[in-house]
Amino acid sequence: MIRIEEFPYSIHKLSNGIRLVHRHSTSPVAHCGITIDVGSRDELHSENGMAHFIEHCIFKGTEKRKAFHILNRIDGVGGELNAFTTKEETCIYATFLNAYHERFLELLADIVFHSVFPDRELDKEKVVILDEINSYEDSPYELIADEFEHLLFGNHGLGRLILGTPERINSFTSAKVKEFISRNYSTESMVISVVSSIEADKWFSLCEKYFAGQAKMSSRHKRYPPRNCVPRVRVEERDTFQSHLMIGTKAYGYKSEKKLAFSLLNNILGGPAMNSYLNMHIREKYGFAYTIESMYTAYSDCGVFSVYAGTDKKYVERTIRLIMDELDRFTQEKISDGTLLKYKKQMMGQLAINMDSNQNDMLSAAKALLNFGKVDSLQTVYDSIERLTAEDLLICARDIFASEKLSRMQYV
Repeated sequence: MIRIEEFPYSIHKLSNGIRLVHRHSTSPVAHCGITIDVGSRDELHSENGMAHFIEHCIFKGTEKRKAFHILNRIDGVGGELNAFTTKEETCIYATFLNAYHERFLELLADIVFHSVFPDRELDKEKVVILDEINSYEDSPYELIADEFEHLLFGNHGLGRLILGTPERINSFTSAKVKEFISRNYSTESMVISVVSSIEADKWFSLCEKYFAGQAKMSSRHKRYPPRNCVPRVRVEERDTFQSHLMIGTKAYGYKSEKKLAFSLLNNILGGPAMNSYLNMHIREKYGFAYTIESMYTAYSDCGVFSVYAGTDKKYVERTIRLIMDELDRFTQEKISDGTLLKYKKQMMGQLAINMDSNQNDMLSAAKALLNFGKVDSLQTVYDSIERLTAEDLLICARDIFASEKLSRMQYV
């Protein structure tokens, strides 16, 4: 067992490869979950939507429980049981009072390793997911982000929608679900994380009790990076009051040495703070966009950078021109030392506030251990931010913001 004293995480590994990460908290509420290194990019083309489908259906019955008993096991004591799927992970987690740790871990082991996926329950859940897809179609802000990744990556796994299509969803059976799990799930690619007042050794013992005896699972899936993205422009007519647009390109993966520098650059350009360049120079100065922001999502072998804006149709062309001007500005000149210092402090503050959420901390610690085999202390991250230079950001800007690399998508 490794103990990280400077930032209180304790790490342990079970004999079947499942890793555990614990952080102590004084809160009466615990946050605990399992993160599995399987997402929508790991599906075959004919399986599009399967990872998300499994996330829904894992609550629909085990060898000893029906769906009703699963859903009431944690919610019945005031807790909340939930799950989500990304392009590279599936996570099942819960929030509950500290007294119910053993109850949750026993349930978690049951649904992850002993779900039976009855066809009758799967058919009912298909209706729910089809409604979710229809709801998604009504949200252009969410839809354009996924459609933009399809524009970049095409039929590569990173380009396909997480929810899948109605045709694919309707084709899924219990046998297909189990085959997907058998091919993709590995105990060595699972991390159970917790933030709780329970002592680490006691929690590790409970995890040993319910997870160490589970058979070791090996994955056969292998990820292939997408090919170089060819810049494209796609304009689509939609019956919306606003025009929605997205500009961007492929960026760095989360293991790139440039990831942190580009994260800071993205934060300066259009991050969540109101003082971002895009917000100040387009929203505040001209009033063209209610929402304008830049986003950077890092995957294991590449990433996606994009700028989103929702604007009145008569301002679309001017908004595009202003966005391109801002991107070009960062490729032409270094930001000043004073500006760099200001935004470094801002980023550090944002990280600290994010870590102040125990649920966010629980999820991010699991992802860090899954992807890097360690969990860095906040001070370690701060030290890395401090070492960044204006030259580092200029190199990233010239690499990613170059106009000849950018794709654009619009809903008009």
